[in-house]
Amino acid sequence: MTTWPCLKSGGRLFRRAVLKAAVLSVTALTTIAIAGPGSAQSLLDKIKNGETIRLGFSNEPPFANPGRNNEPLGWVNAMALDILKMLGTAKVEPVVTEWGSLIPGMHADRFDIITGGMYILPDRCKNVVFTEPIGVLSAALLVPKGNPENLNSYKDLREKGLIVVTGAGWDDVVNARNAGIAEDHILQVAGSAEVLQAVKAGRAAAGVGDYFTLKEFAEKDPSMDVTDPLPDTPKGYPAFAFLSNQQAAVDAFNAALKDYLGSDQMMRSVGKYGYAKVNLPDGTTAAQLCKG
Repeated sequence: MTTWPCLKSGGRLFRRAVLKAAVLSVTALTTIAIAGPGSAQSLLDKIKNGETIRLGFSNEPPFANPGRNNEPLGWVNAMALDILKMLGTAKVEPVVTEWGSLIPGMHADRFDIITGGMYILPDRCKNVVFTEPIGVLSAALLVPKGNPENLNSYKDLREKGLIVVTGAGWDDVVNARNAGIAEDHILQVAGSAEVLQAVKAGRAAAGVGDYFTLKEFAEKDPSMDVTDPLPDTPKGYPAFAFLSNQQAAVDAFNAALKDYLGSDQMMRSVGKYGYAKVNLPDGTTAAQLCKG
Protein backbone atom coordinates (compact mmCIF):
# COMPACT_ATOMS: atom_id res chain seq x y z
CA MET A 1 0.00 0.00 0.00
CA THR A 2 1.25 3.41 -0.87
CA THR A 3 0.18 6.14 1.58
CA TRP A 4 0.08 9.89 0.43
CA PRO A 5 2.47 10.11 4.44
CA CYS A 6 -3.94 -24.90 34.22
CA LEU A 7 -7.51 -26.10 35.20
CA LYS A 8 -8.31 -29.11 37.42
CA SER A 9 -11.17 -31.43 36.47
CA GLY A 10 -12.96 -31.08 39.81
CA GLY A 11 -13.32 -28.99 42.95
CA ARG A 12 -13.67 -25.31 43.64
CA LEU A 13 -10.78 -24.29 41.41
CA PHE A 14 -12.53 -25.65 38.35
CA ARG A 15 -15.88 -24.05 39.24
CA ARG A 16 -14.18 -20.70 39.88
CA ALA A 17 -12.36 -20.88 36.56
CA VAL A 18 -15.58 -21.64 34.69
CA LEU A 19 -17.39 -18.79 36.44
CA LYS A 20 -14.52 -16.41 35.66
CA ALA A 21 -14.57 -17.41 32.00
CA ALA A 22 -18.30 -16.82 31.83
CA VAL A 23 -17.95 -13.38 33.37
CA LEU A 24 -15.16 -12.48 30.95
CA SER A 25 -17.28 -13.62 28.00
CA VAL A 26 -20.21 -11.46 29.08
CA THR A 27 -17.86 -8.53 29.65
CA ALA A 28 -16.36 -8.95 26.18
CA LEU A 29 -19.78 -9.06 24.55
CA THR A 30 -20.88 -6.01 26.49
CA THR A 31 -17.74 -4.16 25.42
CA ILE A 32 -18.42 -4.97 21.78
CA ALA A 33 -22.01 -3.82 22.09
CA ILE A 34 -20.94 -0.55 23.69
CA ALA A 35 -18.10 -0.01 21.23
CA GLY A 36 -20.34 -0.44 18.19
CA PRO A 37 -22.07 2.96 18.19
CA GLY A 38 -18.88 4.76 19.14
CA SER A 39 -16.96 3.19 16.28
CA ALA A 40 -19.53 4.65 13.87
CA GLN A 41 -17.85 8.04 14.31
CA SER A 42 -14.29 6.72 13.99
CA LEU A 43 -13.68 8.21 10.54
CA LEU A 44 -13.66 11.77 11.89
CA ASP A 45 -11.36 10.64 14.70
CA LYS A 46 -9.01 9.11 12.12
CA ILE A 47 -8.95 12.37 10.20
CA LYS A 48 -8.31 14.49 13.31
CA ASN A 49 -5.57 12.08 14.41
CA GLY A 50 -3.76 12.45 11.09
CA GLU A 51 -4.33 8.86 10.02
CA THR A 52 -4.55 7.61 6.43
CA ILE A 53 -7.91 8.11 4.75
CA ARG A 54 -8.86 5.94 1.77
CA LEU A 55 -10.34 7.78 -1.21
CA GLY A 56 -12.55 5.79 -3.58
CA PHE A 57 -12.97 6.95 -7.17
CA SER A 58 -13.06 5.69 -10.72
CA ASN A 59 -10.95 6.79 -13.66
CA GLU A 60 -13.16 9.71 -14.70
CA PRO A 61 -11.07 12.80 -15.51
CA PRO A 62 -11.33 15.65 -14.85
CA PHE A 63 -13.39 14.70 -11.76
CA ALA A 64 -11.00 12.06 -10.44
CA ASN A 65 -8.32 9.79 -11.84
CA PRO A 66 -5.06 8.13 -10.78
CA GLY A 67 -1.76 9.74 -11.74
CA ARG A 68 1.39 8.05 -12.97
CA ASN A 69 2.30 7.03 -9.42
CA ASN A 70 -1.36 6.40 -8.49
CA GLU A 71 -1.66 9.82 -6.84
CA PRO A 72 -5.26 11.13 -6.68
CA LEU A 73 -5.80 13.68 -9.44
CA GLY A 74 -8.89 15.54 -10.66
CA TRP A 75 -10.80 18.47 -9.19
CA VAL A 76 -12.90 16.45 -6.73
CA ASN A 77 -9.80 14.77 -5.33
CA ALA A 78 -8.08 18.15 -5.16
CA MET A 79 -10.93 19.48 -3.04
CA ALA A 80 -10.88 16.38 -0.83
CA LEU A 81 -7.15 16.76 -0.19
CA ASP A 82 -7.57 20.42 0.76
CA ILE A 83 -10.43 19.73 3.17
CA LEU A 84 -8.76 16.73 4.78
CA LYS A 85 -5.70 18.89 5.47
CA MET A 86 -7.92 21.53 7.02
CA LEU A 87 -9.47 18.87 9.28
CA GLY A 88 -6.21 17.23 10.33
CA THR A 89 -4.66 14.79 7.89
CA ALA A 90 -2.53 14.92 4.77
CA LYS A 91 -2.31 11.13 4.40
CA VAL A 92 -4.49 9.45 1.79
CA GLU A 93 -4.62 6.11 0.00
CA PRO A 94 -6.22 6.17 -3.46
CA VAL A 95 -8.47 3.22 -4.29
CA VAL A 96 -9.49 3.11 -7.94
CA THR A 97 -12.51 1.04 -8.97
CA GLU A 98 -15.23 0.97 -11.61
CA TRP A 99 -17.99 3.54 -11.21
CA GLY A 100 -20.66 0.94 -10.49
CA SER A 101 -18.54 -0.48 -7.66
CA LEU A 102 -18.08 2.76 -5.74
CA ILE A 103 -21.04 2.51 -3.36
CA PRO A 104 -20.75 -1.29 -2.90
CA GLY A 105 -17.00 -0.85 -2.38
CA MET A 106 -17.46 1.66 0.41
CA HIS A 107 -20.01 -0.60 2.10
CA ALA A 108 -17.45 -3.42 1.82
CA ASP A 109 -14.94 -1.20 3.68
CA ARG A 110 -12.60 -0.83 0.73
CA PHE A 111 -12.42 2.94 1.21
CA ASP A 112 -13.72 5.70 3.48
CA ILE A 113 -14.96 8.46 1.17
CA ILE A 114 -16.21 8.48 -2.42
CA THR A 115 -14.42 11.30 -4.22
CA GLY A 116 -15.43 10.43 -7.77
CA GLY A 117 -17.77 13.38 -8.34
CA MET A 118 -20.95 11.37 -7.71
CA TYR A 119 -24.17 13.34 -8.26
CA ILE A 120 -26.70 13.57 -5.43
CA LEU A 121 -29.72 11.48 -6.45
CA PRO A 122 -32.64 10.16 -4.35
CA ASP A 123 -31.79 6.50 -4.99
CA ARG A 124 -28.19 7.06 -3.96
CA CYS A 125 -29.27 8.90 -0.81
CA LYS A 126 -30.76 5.60 0.39
CA ASN A 127 -27.29 4.04 0.46
CA VAL A 128 -24.87 6.84 1.32
CA VAL A 129 -24.83 10.25 2.98
CA PHE A 130 -23.75 13.17 0.82
CA THR A 131 -22.15 16.42 1.82
CA GLU A 132 -23.63 19.60 0.45
CA PRO A 133 -23.03 20.03 -3.31
CA ILE A 134 -19.52 20.96 -4.40
CA GLY A 135 -20.53 22.08 -7.89
CA VAL A 136 -23.23 22.43 -10.53
CA LEU A 137 -22.68 20.69 -13.85
CA SER A 138 -24.51 19.97 -17.07
CA ALA A 139 -24.59 17.05 -19.50
CA ALA A 140 -23.65 17.23 -23.16
CA LEU A 141 -23.28 14.90 -26.13
CA LEU A 142 -20.05 13.50 -27.55
CA VAL A 143 -20.47 13.16 -31.31
CA PRO A 144 -18.30 12.50 -34.38
CA LYS A 145 -16.53 15.55 -35.77
CA GLY A 146 -18.98 17.91 -37.42
CA ASN A 147 -21.97 16.39 -35.62
CA PRO A 148 -23.26 14.66 -38.80
CA GLU A 149 -26.64 13.73 -37.27
CA ASN A 150 -27.12 17.29 -35.97
CA LEU A 151 -27.75 16.10 -32.41
CA ASN A 152 -28.18 18.70 -29.70
CA SER A 153 -30.70 17.21 -27.28
CA TYR A 154 -32.33 14.02 -26.04
CA LYS A 155 -35.28 14.99 -28.20
CA ASP A 156 -33.11 14.78 -31.32
CA LEU A 157 -31.91 11.30 -30.34
CA ARG A 158 -35.45 10.12 -29.56
CA GLU A 159 -37.04 11.45 -32.74
CA LYS A 160 -34.30 10.02 -34.94
CA GLY A 161 -34.35 6.65 -33.18
CA LEU A 162 -30.61 6.72 -32.56
CA ILE A 163 -28.59 4.88 -29.92
CA VAL A 164 -26.91 6.85 -27.15
CA VAL A 165 -24.14 5.44 -24.97
CA THR A 166 -23.47 6.37 -21.35
CA GLY A 167 -21.89 4.96 -18.21
CA ALA A 168 -23.68 2.24 -16.25
CA GLY A 169 -24.90 3.76 -12.99
CA TRP A 170 -24.62 7.34 -14.24
CA ASP A 171 -27.56 9.65 -13.73
CA ASP A 172 -27.62 10.04 -17.52
CA VAL A 173 -29.22 6.59 -17.80
CA VAL A 174 -32.24 7.79 -15.81
CA ASN A 175 -32.31 11.12 -17.63
CA ALA A 176 -32.32 9.39 -21.02
CA ARG A 177 -35.23 7.17 -19.94
CA ASN A 178 -37.13 10.16 -18.60
CA ALA A 179 -36.58 11.91 -21.93
CA GLY A 180 -38.31 9.05 -23.73
CA ILE A 181 -35.28 7.20 -25.09
CA ALA A 182 -36.19 3.50 -25.46
CA GLU A 183 -34.31 1.09 -23.21
CA ASP A 184 -32.83 -0.79 -26.17
CA HIS A 185 -31.46 2.51 -27.46
CA ILE A 186 -29.47 3.23 -24.28
CA LEU A 187 -26.11 1.49 -24.41
CA GLN A 188 -24.52 1.25 -20.96
CA VAL A 189 -20.75 0.80 -20.61
CA ALA A 190 -18.21 0.79 -17.78
CA GLY A 191 -17.04 4.43 -17.92
CA SER A 192 -15.97 7.49 -19.86
CA ALA A 193 -13.25 5.80 -21.91
CA GLU A 194 -15.76 3.18 -23.05
CA VAL A 195 -18.25 5.90 -24.00
CA LEU A 196 -15.64 7.44 -26.27
CA GLN A 197 -14.77 4.09 -27.86
CA ALA A 198 -18.42 3.22 -28.50
CA VAL A 199 -18.97 6.47 -30.42
CA LYS A 200 -15.72 6.12 -32.34
CA ALA A 201 -16.62 2.54 -33.30
CA GLY A 202 -20.10 3.56 -34.48
CA ARG A 203 -21.90 1.50 -31.84
CA ALA A 204 -23.75 4.65 -30.80
CA ALA A 205 -24.57 7.89 -32.56
CA ALA A 206 -23.61 9.91 -29.49
CA GLY A 207 -22.33 9.57 -25.98
CA VAL A 208 -23.88 11.45 -23.09
CA GLY A 209 -22.02 12.54 -19.99
CA ASP A 210 -20.72 15.51 -18.09
CA TYR A 211 -19.72 18.44 -20.27
CA PHE A 212 -16.30 18.70 -18.55
CA THR A 213 -15.34 15.13 -19.35
CA LEU A 214 -16.62 15.09 -22.91
CA LYS A 215 -15.04 18.44 -23.71
CA GLU A 216 -11.67 17.05 -22.61
CA PHE A 217 -12.13 14.05 -24.90
CA ALA A 218 -12.98 16.29 -27.85
CA GLU A 219 -9.96 18.50 -27.20
CA LYS A 220 -7.64 15.49 -27.24
CA ASP A 221 -9.27 13.61 -30.14
CA PRO A 222 -9.67 15.55 -33.42
CA SER A 223 -12.28 13.06 -34.64
CA MET A 224 -14.71 14.06 -31.89
CA ASP A 225 -16.88 17.06 -31.06
CA VAL A 226 -18.90 17.98 -27.98
CA THR A 227 -22.23 19.78 -28.11
CA ASP A 228 -23.37 22.62 -25.90
CA PRO A 229 -24.97 21.52 -22.61
CA LEU A 230 -28.25 19.72 -23.24
CA PRO A 231 -31.39 21.83 -22.81
CA ASP A 232 -33.61 18.88 -21.81
CA THR A 233 -31.74 17.31 -18.91
CA PRO A 234 -31.47 18.24 -15.21
CA LYS A 235 -28.37 19.86 -13.78
CA GLY A 236 -26.00 17.62 -11.86
CA TYR A 237 -24.86 18.33 -8.31
CA PRO A 238 -21.75 16.34 -7.31
CA ALA A 239 -20.71 15.86 -3.68
CA PHE A 240 -18.55 13.73 -1.42
CA ALA A 241 -20.26 10.54 -0.23
CA PHE A 242 -19.89 8.73 3.11
CA LEU A 243 -21.43 5.74 4.86
CA SER A 244 -24.60 6.57 6.78
CA ASN A 245 -22.87 5.98 10.14
CA GLN A 246 -20.32 8.71 9.45
CA GLN A 247 -22.54 11.76 9.91
CA ALA A 248 -19.93 13.45 12.11
CA ALA A 249 -17.44 13.37 9.24
CA VAL A 250 -20.10 14.69 6.85
CA ASP A 251 -20.86 17.55 9.25
CA ALA A 252 -17.15 18.38 9.52
CA PHE A 253 -16.80 18.43 5.72
CA ASN A 254 -19.87 20.66 5.38
CA ALA A 255 -18.52 23.10 7.96
CA ALA A 256 -15.22 23.30 6.09
CA LEU A 257 -16.98 23.74 2.73
CA LYS A 258 -18.72 26.94 3.91
CA ASP A 259 -15.45 28.90 3.85
CA TYR A 260 -13.67 26.82 1.24
CA LEU A 261 -16.11 26.92 -1.69
CA GLY A 262 -15.15 29.72 -4.06
CA SER A 263 -12.06 30.65 -2.05
CA ASP A 264 -8.75 31.50 -3.70
CA GLN A 265 -7.33 28.27 -2.29
CA MET A 266 -10.05 26.20 -3.88
CA MET A 267 -9.89 27.90 -7.26
CA ARG A 268 -6.11 27.41 -7.37
CA SER A 269 -6.62 23.69 -6.70
CA VAL A 270 -9.44 23.07 -9.18
CA GLY A 271 -8.79 25.63 -11.89
CA LYS A 272 -6.29 23.49 -13.75
CA TYR A 273 -9.00 20.86 -14.22
CA GLY A 274 -11.43 23.25 -15.90
CA TYR A 275 -13.60 24.07 -12.88
CA ALA A 276 -14.64 27.74 -12.99
CA LYS A 277 -16.67 30.14 -10.83
CA VAL A 278 -19.74 29.36 -12.95
CA ASN A 279 -19.62 25.80 -11.64
CA LEU A 280 -19.92 26.79 -7.97
CA PRO A 281 -23.01 25.52 -6.09
CA ASP A 282 -26.17 27.57 -6.61
CA GLY A 283 -27.72 27.16 -3.16
CA THR A 284 -29.54 23.90 -3.86
CA THR A 285 -29.11 21.65 -0.82
CA ALA A 286 -28.37 17.95 -0.45
CA ALA A 287 -31.67 17.53 1.41
CA GLN A 288 -33.61 19.01 -1.50
CA LEU A 289 -31.81 16.82 -4.03
CA CYS A 290 -32.33 13.67 -1.94
CA LYS A 291 -36.08 14.33 -1.95
CA GLY A 292 -36.06 14.59 -5.72
